[in-house]
Amino acid sequence: MKVIRDYLTINDFASVIFNNEAITLDDLLVNRVEKSFNFLKSFSANKVIYGVNTGFGPMAQYRIQPQDQLQLQYNLIRSHSSGTGNPLSPIHVKAAILARLNTLALGKSGVNVSVIHLMKELINRDITPLIFAHGGVGASGDLVQLAHLALILIGEGEVFYKGERKATKEVFKIEGLQPIDVKIREGLALMNGTSVMTGIGIVNALLADKLVDFSLQASCMINEIVQAYDDHLSQELNNTKLHNGQQVVAQKMRNHLADSKLTRNRQEHLYSGDNTEEIFKEKVQEYYSIRCVPQILGPIYDTVLSVKDILEKEINSANDNPVIDVETEQVYHGGNFHGDYVSLEMDKLKLVITKVSMLAERQLNYLLNTKINEILPPFVNLGKLGFNFGMQGVQFTATSTTAENQALSTSMYIHSIPNNNDNQDIVSMGTNAAVMCSNVIENTFEVLAIELITIIQAIDALDYQDKLSSSSKKLYNEIRNIVPVFAEDIVMYPYVNKVKEFLKK
Repeated sequence: MKVIRDYLTINDFASVIFNNEAITLDDLLVNRVEKSFNFLKSFSANKVIYGVNTGFGPMAQYRIQPQDQLQLQYNLIRSHSSGTGNPLSPIHVKAAILARLNTLALGKSGVNVSVIHLMKELINRDITPLIFAHGGVGASGDLVQLAHLALILIGEGEVFYKGERKATKEVFKIEGLQPIDVKIREGLALMNGTSVMTGIGIVNALLADKLVDFSLQASCMINEIVQAYDDHLSQELNNTKLHNGQQVVAQKMRNHLADSKLTRNRQEHLYSGDNTEEIFKEKVQEYYSIRCVPQILGPIYDTVLSVKDILEKEINSANDNPVIDVETEQVYHGGNFHGDYVSLEMDKLKLVITKVSMLAERQLNYLLNTKINEILPPFVNLGKLGFNFGMQGVQFTATSTTAENQALSTSMYIHSIPNNNDNQDIVSMGTNAAVMCSNVIENTFEVLAIELITIIQAIDALDYQDKLSSSSKKLYNEIRNIVPVFAEDIVMYPYVNKVKEFLKK
């Protein structure tokens, strides 16, 4: 049971989202939320406070009379539940709820405690609100997507429950849940913020960690397949470049390959003075996709670390407007709901993960093209050449999927379009950026799955199974448990999907 109290780390977040750990709310948190609500209730009397007794956005100049103020919150939620496109995945929705719960629990939004209690129940009972991918521009945060969450919290809309799409009222009745109490500004507080883009962003960053790790392992295995010289991974070479990521990647690769019987020492083969060839049969150094892995994965490793740091700060920040400050006994109007921090990080992340797919695609091409690797049959075909096809068919999938990643990597951060009667004259597009980044990540798992199947086929083609490092042998065995050795042509898509799911989990 994860106790939500003060600061929520990325690891805390992962345990709830990926490991389905239940959450509970600390009394300190509940007291903080109640104190914020009670302060706003007394402070807002006879004052003009945005979203409490005013209209919204460009209509904030209109006063809302006391008898209409609660209905105003319902009007906001219902009118903005206008998303389209595909529903967000359950893991993305769960992440968004946890992110929203955590920021409201800071006591900077003036909501009543029924809001966070019901959000906790949605998480713990695996009730997934229907939230669509299209709709948010990321300026007042994820207005449209969060409106769909708020719609469920007031007992309306639809949810996914035990594998079925059902009316919220029906599911609440089954589970014995009551809709939230709307008392002051619960509608606006739920909708103003970056929690959908941030929740999706954290899922993206955690999956990106896995992609970088498997890309590193695949790169190590290719170094073994080609019996590469190991000095391009040396501490002496890589420490002359002062970047943390490069040094970490090189160290991880050295550790992975420590007990390999395949990688070679340059001093023993090329520095011995016994070589008298005029034209060297063996390559003096490998293609860039093999020997430049620390330089390629290094900046990617550093970027993923940076993205996680920014996103962790965002889920622990007040991203609402206005912000309620109990200590100074003031209400501050501003723009903490603006999603530029998350949007920029999602653009960075999708760029570097696209590069992961590009590295995998080039390494794959190296293995499949006998003219450049000079050690493997064409398309790593273990059957009859000309009659069987080996990995030829799935290369098309890897190439086209990588190309899609390159197209998806166009920046959303710089694609602001003014809207809302030009009240929102510069926006973040952070929700779009996060969703597009998740698509890039899904694609990259597919490309890596194809690459790894090719790698283990190549290992069998060369009969290198017993010469691999212990780390490579472990991954080889795990993939082989999913994909048997094949020489005859087989239907590939089930195996690609199974390996993809293995890599994700």
